[in-house]
Amino acid sequence: MKTEDLKQLANRLRFTAVDMIYKGKDGHPGPALSIADIMTALYFDIMRIDPENPDWADRDRLILSKGHSCPIWYAALSERGYFGERVTDFRLRALGSKFQGHPTMQKTPGVDMTSGSLGNGIAIGSGMALAGRYRRKDYDVYVIVGDGELQEGICWEGINEAAAQGLEHLIVFVDKNGWQSGGSVEEIQGSNNIRERFEAFGWHTQEIDGHDMDAIRAAAARAKAEKGRPSVIVCDCVKGKGLSFMENDNAWHKGVPTEEQYEMARQELLGGAQG
Repeated sequence: MKTEDLKQLANRLRFTAVDMIYKGKDGHPGPALSIADIMTALYFDIMRIDPENPDWADRDRLILSKGHSCPIWYAALSERGYFGERVTDFRLRALGSKFQGHPTMQKTPGVDMTSGSLGNGIAIGSGMALAGRYRRKDYDVYVIVGDGELQEGICWEGINEAAAQGLEHLIVFVDKNGWQSGGSVEEIQGSNNIRERFEAFGWHTQEIDGHDMDAIRAAAARAKAEKGRPSVIVCDCVKGKGLSFMENDNAWHKGVPTEEQYEMARQELLGGAQG
């Protein structure tokens, strides 16, 4: 897809995420919108997948370690054809729905790993990449983590193990939006020098604008070409990206738009067109 088409698609996915949160009356819009461009690039340009065969053994894998951001994942999976016809009523967080408040691999086609308890994605992704090596598979494993999430100790156990094993098929995207549920990362943890810390562990590192579609695609290509070590792409993102009333406002870590805000979202993301 052309860059401009991907940008428009990312905004359509953003509105779909807002729509399901609005209708479901619960969810995390800020963290979902910040990774919309990454998710769009992965599913519509980068990853080797087959929506008609979501369990294909040679597919690339994705772990959304910051699982509360799942509305944008559900939107991408729907648009990519994992549920047959495009879904219009996701029943987010409803009892028995395939679209739970955190991704569940037993319920949702295309979800490669259940997530929700923060911090586990990189370690699990390392295991998937190591399994691929043993099985002589060449699939890539992508993990999306938050910058606040990296305060979890298990993240760094996984980061250390991935480097020690030279897992070149492991590629981590960090959503560096500067916020976590309790406040800013700088206030809570102090240092957010993510790239330098990954470098110290022996990873191939890049830092990019997480909303620049061409930069995302180029960084993924460089990471895929790297041999003998895992890669991290630190993405400088804006929480709530795309909505004027939501951008960089941590009050939208979790929340439901009003009817007026919902219509604003339609105007700002779709130009008033129906989603």
